[in-house]
This record gives sequence, C-alpha cells and structure tokens, in this order.
Amino acid sequence: MNFVNLFKIAFRALSGNKFRGFLTMLGIIIGVASVITMLAIGQGSKKSIQDQISTMGSNMINIRPGTGQFGGVRQSASSMQTLKLEDYEAIRDEAEYISAATPEVSSSGQVIYGANNSPTTVYGVAPSYLDIRKHTVAQGDMFTDAEVKTSAKVCLVGQTVVDNLFTNGEDPVGQTIRFNKIPFRIIGVLTSKGDNTMGMDQDDLIIAPYTTVQKRILAITYIQSIAVSAVSEDATEDAISSIEDLLRVRHKIGANDEDDFNVRSQKELISMMSSTTDMMTVLLACIAGISLLVGGIGIMNIMYVSVTERTREIGLRMSIGAKGRDILMQFLIEAILLSVTGGVIGVILGIGSAFAVKNIMAWPIDIQIYTIVLSFIVCTATGIFFGWYPAKKASYLDPIEALRYE
Repeated sequence: MNFVNLFKIAFRALSGNKFRGFLTMLGIIIGVASVITMLAIGQGSKKSIQDQISTMGSNMINIRPGTGQFGGVRQSASSMQTLKLEDYEAIRDEAEYISAATPEVSSSGQVIYGANNSPTTVYGVAPSYLDIRKHTVAQGDMFTDAEVKTSAKVCLVGQTVVDNLFTNGEDPVGQTIRFNKIPFRIIGVLTSKGDNTMGMDQDDLIIAPYTTVQKRILAITYIQSIAVSAVSEDATEDAISSIEDLLRVRHKIGANDEDDFNVRSQKELISMMSSTTDMMTVLLACIAGISLLVGGIGIMNIMYVSVTERTREIGLRMSIGAKGRDILMQFLIEAILLSVTGGVIGVILGIGSAFAVKNIMAWPIDIQIYTIVLSFIVCTATGIFFGWYPAKKASYLDPIEALRYE
C-alpha cells in the first residue's frame, strides 16, 4: 500500500470534478466558519463581561438586608431595616480580610441646575467608595471624613450629569445644583466609565456623604447596603465568611435561623454571567454545527456517486493486484481531502467573518486556538465517519462484476 500513490490518485480524481468537489465542501466550509464565528462571539462576550465586572471591583462584596416574613407576608429586601450604621462600623473595624468598606444609601429624583434638569440617582457613601467601586476623580476632589461627620451638602457628579446640566460648557466644580430641592455644591467630577454589561450608564450618578443623604433626603437612620473590598480576589470567600459570622453574632441569629442579610460577591456574578454566556455559546455552536452534519451527509452522498461512476476503474485496479484495503484507503483519503480542504477554507472564512463582525457591528470577539484545532479534528472525523461506508462498499466489489459494470 503506497500512501503517496493513493494521495495522487485521490487528488487526481477530485481535480477532475472541481465544481462538484467545491459544492460537496460547501457544507463543511459553512459549518466550520459558523462554528468559529459563533465561538469567537461567545468567548468575546464572556471576556467582555468579565473585564467590565472587574472594572467594578472583582474583589468587591455587597451586603444587603435579607427578606423577612411578617404575618405570613414576605417583605422585599428594600423594605427591610436590618442593617445599621453600627454594622458597617463593626465590619470596617473587626472583619478579617477586608481592605475597605462603605455604607450605601440611594435615592432617585430630579437634579436641577438653572433651566436644565435631568433624572438621576444620588448615592450616599463614605470616601472609601471610590477605591471599592474603582472610580477615579477627573476634576476636583473627593469629600472628606470631616464632611461626612457634618453631613455637608457637597457632591461629586458623573459625566452624564455634567453633560445634561452644563450644556453651555461651564465648569461644574464649585457650582450648586439642587436634588429634590436640596442644594449640593459640586466639588468634583468622576472619570467616565461608560455603560456596564447590562447597558446601564455608569456615569449617570451623584455621590455625596451618606450622612447627608440619610438625614436630608431620605430621613432614615438605617443603611440600605454595605459595600466591602476584600484584600484580594482570592481572599473573597474568607472575607464573606468573616462578615457572615460577625453579622450573625451582632444580629443574634441562631444556628437554625434564617439570616436577615445577604452577602454576595462579584466573583459570584462573574461565575453566573460566565455560565450563562457559556450556555449561549454552546447553543450557538450546536446550531452552527448542524451545517457540519449536512456537509458530512453531502460527502457521503458524493462518495456513493463516485463509487458508482468508477466501478469499472475499481474492477480494473483489483484485477491487476490492488487489494480491498487499497481501494478502501483510496476512497477514504478522497473523503478526508474533501473535508479537510473544506475545513481550511472554513477556518479562513470564519476568522474573517469574526473580524468583520467586530469591525462592522462593534461586537467583542475572542478567537481561541482550540476552536481552530477543534475544527480540524471535527473535519477529519467527519471525512472518516461519512466516507467510511462508501469506501468500504467499494472495497467489497467483486473484480469480475466490476469489470462487467456498464
């Protein structure tokens, strides 16, 4: 069995029917290109989500009130008042693996400057909020602990608020705006962060001392949530355990009782979003993979036709000494050449399509080497699987009957 001669014979047979060979490969080409493009989009979306969540603080932990049940009616977390300022102070001073903490209270409403107004949200926080949420100040300064203690009416604004209110290009720092009739003096402007993975504008916000928002806007004594930054991403789970143990002791929660608070980390959000995008990627790849199945069926069909057309050739070769396994390998190599050649063209087309999607539609992509390797493996396997039976049929032909075939 001379593999070089078998490849030459297979190549010559395919060259004699170029257009038919191209049509046979078309299903493989479309299938491979679709799989690579879909996987590139799926992996790109996953990476984009992870990067954007990381910009929000990959080691951030959020503590919110839990749901409670009163008189058979389960209350929402927003209506619960189980987190107190003392809880924040205890977490800040006593919890382990914590680098920073801030209480959070918020209120939505209209912000007004002169004749301009816009709906937005004011967040009451501590100065450590910037480090935890990965915000930076582009202009001006952050408020101080002293201004928190005195409930000063000062604030920092996001770029969207600046664009909506200061339409004539005024310098916002030092200007006074009103939020729900409460005047605030702008002492800084936050660096723009754009939209997050959920399409929410991260620049449409005002941040002010939490004491100011508590007393002057919401008129409450409790806090709505606590944001915490672990010392590192790897220490997040240890930090969560420390916070949960501390709050259970402070809230006098028994071993078998339900917690009146919830602790969630960005790591959990990343994991959840990644699993969702992975599921969508697999689904898209499976849909695209149907083209590979169709392409494989096309190869089997054309190999059947080829065996029928070349029955006399097979008989002649077997009559001069060719064995059944030589005939088997000849047609199997033809099937593999069809699928692998289609795979090469499909990979090139898939990579080109992925970059076209990125440049034209501005979707994130991430082409992994394993997707290309997997495509070649699938192409080869498709050629072997769908070409085996026709090739086996050819190898079983009786030489005398084959020579008599018209």
